[in-house]
Amino acid sequence: TLTVTSANHWVTAWLGLELNMISILPVIAKQKHPRSTEAATKYFLTQATASALMLFASTINAWQTGSWNIMQLNNKLSCILMIAALTMKMGAAPAHFWLPEVMQGATLATTLLITTWQKIAPITLLYMISNHTEPIITLSIGLLSILVGGWGGFNQTQLRKMMAYSSIAHLGWTMTIISIMPNIALTNIIIYMIMSTPFFMLLMTTTSKTLQTMTTTWTHTPTATITLMLLLLSMAGLPPLTGFTPKLLILDSLVTHKLTLTAATMALLSLLSLTFYLRTTYLLTSTAPPTTTQSTTTWRLKPHQNQITALLAPIALFNITILPALLT
Repeated sequence: TLTVTSANHWVTAWLGLELNMISILPVIAKQKHPRSTEAATKYFLTQATASALMLFASTINAWQTGSWNIMQLNNKLSCILMIAALTMKMGAAPAHFWLPEVMQGATLATTLLITTWQKIAPITLLYMISNHTEPIITLSIGLLSILVGGWGGFNQTQLRKMMAYSSIAHLGWTMTIISIMPNIALTNIIIYMIMSTPFFMLLMTTTSKTLQTMTTTWTHTPTATITLMLLLLSMAGLPPLTGFTPKLLILDSLVTHKLTLTAATMALLSLLSLTFYLRTTYLLTSTAPPTTTQSTTTWRLKPHQNQITALLAPIALFNITILPALLT
């Protein structure tokens, strides 16, 4: 990932992405289970296809313009192909089909890695070529991703699949704004990572994988349950939580650029995501079973995971007041 983020040459960026992909395959296939092997295979095939497309796009650009520099992607065709390749790499719609399947086959820790760290490299490349991208293409991909992310997560009972669709929806918000205001796109994806990391950490400590098992967390660990609820509402983008800030900035920027209809459509489509976040929140906190646990130690969480969660959860919930000051 660091090779990609520090690269100037397309081949170096491609090499970094290949190394990154090869390194995560054994992590996905770590469990000795057919489902995790299948997930690793699917991940490999999609990423390899996207890498090939990316190399093809950069070669066309070098052939036409004589430059391998990432910032000088001046050829229109190669720019469109590059956006397609990076969309597939990230798992934004319409090339999103691999993401829920891969995440369902992996462990919660690996899922966290796929939704956060693995997005850094393609987002960085998109950020670097954002001057040359066609806004109509990125806006279309973004709107489609928000729609798919909301619709796909609707009937999910598996938390990992639900979070995969949530990831697609957040990528949609990033894609819509990347060619207009790339800095806001970057802010959006960073805040998404800050929100999803403590969420997955808490899922790992409570070993919750389905909505059904989530309903029992209240008796074990009330603090974690309340934090999970707030993190879900933050991801949904409700004020005054952090998740509202990037959405507000994105909508404001779109309206400024006379894309009011697009902004309104995005706001309405995000209600789809809000539905499944609220359903999860309801199951988590409002359906607390009327029993108390007999044991005194079951609620204790692992200290090393606690520290990361304790560090990121406040940022993920309450930084709305300081963020505008950071951006100006």
